[in-house]
Amino acid sequence: MVQLGVPVDDGVDPLPGLVGFTAALRHAGLSITTDRVSAFLTALDELDVTSKPQTYWAGRLTLCADPDDVGRYDAAFEAWFEPKRGGPKVPIQDQRRPPPSQLAALTDGADAQDTEDGPELPRLRVAASAAEVLRHRDLAELSPAEREHLRALFALLRAEPPLRTSRRRRPSDRGYPDPGRTLRAALRNHGELRELRRRSPGRRPRKVVLLIDVSGSMAPYADSLMRFAHVVTRRMPAAVETFTIGTRLTRVTRELRHRDPEQAMSAAGKAIPDWSGGTRLGDALRAFTDRWGQRGVARRAVVVIFSDGWERGEPTLLAEQLARLRRLAHRLVWVNPHAGKDGYAPVQGGIVAALPHLDDLLAGHSLATLERLLEVMADA
Repeated sequence: MVQLGVPVDDGVDPLPGLVGFTAALRHAGLSITTDRVSAFLTALDELDVTSKPQTYWAGRLTLCADPDDVGRYDAAFEAWFEPKRGGPKVPIQDQRRPPPSQLAALTDGADAQDTEDGPELPRLRVAASAAEVLRHRDLAELSPAEREHLRALFALLRAEPPLRTSRRRRPSDRGYPDPGRTLRAALRNHGELRELRRRSPGRRPRKVVLLIDVSGSMAPYADSLMRFAHVVTRRMPAAVETFTIGTRLTRVTRELRHRDPEQAMSAAGKAIPDWSGGTRLGDALRAFTDRWGQRGVARRAVVVIFSDGWERGEPTLLAEQLARLRRLAHRLVWVNPHAGKDGYAPVQGGIVAALPHLDDLLAGHSLATLERLLEVMADA
């Protein structure tokens, strides 16, 4: 058994306790297969096995096949990892389900087991796990239960900051000669110059600016995009600035720095006065460039605009402000939730005006496309 919240000793192997936990889940009625166990252990390799929340979510996202498994999983988790003080682990009641029929659900369930009345029943093999299917679903078409599952998947995103060359230089095997370090080394050797020390420019995080359209046409995607911005802000709190654009410009960076996602969403919702309102992208971008962009926020930054391109104002104003922003930014990326759908064509007035000034036009309608956006940002 692994004791969560306490560092694991070097000589203690937590693997038997984790595998035993999966056996307890199978005994409790969950469909636990070897590939699910492998995915669970792989996830824990990237997380902190001594952290109860990280272990809980790693198991819930990899070992639960459908919503009915969540209750059994919670009971088994508490019984296995938090037994009564001074006593043994609480036995888990055998709740294994009867053998399934030949029609399988869209999950990667376990192999068919032998029954008391006869040999094992053949089962149909279906594509991928529920989590993998959910990664490619359109954010606007999710049910409330799927949105709740998606919020947990957002917490697993790994946002790597883009890097840029720093003015400060650090010791290196290659690069420019470092006279100061070279002379100090010679003094330690009684004036004998034995080697030439060198230094090279360091690396530091590049600034990232997120501009999220919260107008009525973007309402099905706005909540998920704000949660995505919360993940990026929490990963790079000193390098990320987040604004919402609609009929006006609103800075929500401070609100999204809350550790808890729900508190961050609640605070941001109270700060945004034009949620699900109209769209004036040109006016909002002009306000951003005048007040924030030219004063250093957008200079040499990766600027990402989340919008479908519907513009009530003049497209020429939008084109003019994007041209100004492009001259300030290191990279200008436009994320359109409709760009990844079949039959999409960039015919909206805002998109037509923006295309000549963009470095990238990406889709943003699913979790998989947002992961692709993180890769583009990191490579900038």
